[in-house]
Amino acid sequence: MHYEVTVEIEAPPEVVWAILADVERWPEWTASMTSVRRLDQGELRIGSEARVKQPRLLEATWRVTDLEPGSSFTWVSRSPGLTTVGGHRIAARDARRSAVTLTIDQAGLAAALVRPLTAGLTRRYMGLESAGLKRRCKG
Repeated sequence: MHYEVTVEIEAPPEVVWAILADVERWPEWTASMTSVRRLDQGELRIGSEARVKQPRLLEATWRVTDLEPGSSFTWVSRSPGLTTVGGHRIAARDARRSAVTLTIDQAGLAAALVRPLTAGLTRRYMGLESAGLKRRCKG
């Protein structure tokens, strides 16, 4: 299953990236996150891991699998029968504006089983995250 949302933000990509890459502070600007705890130190990089707790969902470990500093990162969470991939991409519209695209892709034997239970929640959380990021970047 694929979910996607794009939000236009009145902030340059470097401002958006600084906020988006600071994953431990996400609970400050989105109600879709209860806590995010990095399992390593330093800047976000390929191999970085974080424990993420979200309302109504089990705590999950996410591992960064792809990263282009300043513009995008992808992380993956795996559980028995289910792989979830979260994408975060920033595109410059001009020197002062950015477009951010958030994606979630789910695959595996359990994906078809969890889809009816989590599709609405996933769309809601992506909306909260995109709106919260937009507000935080205006900050």
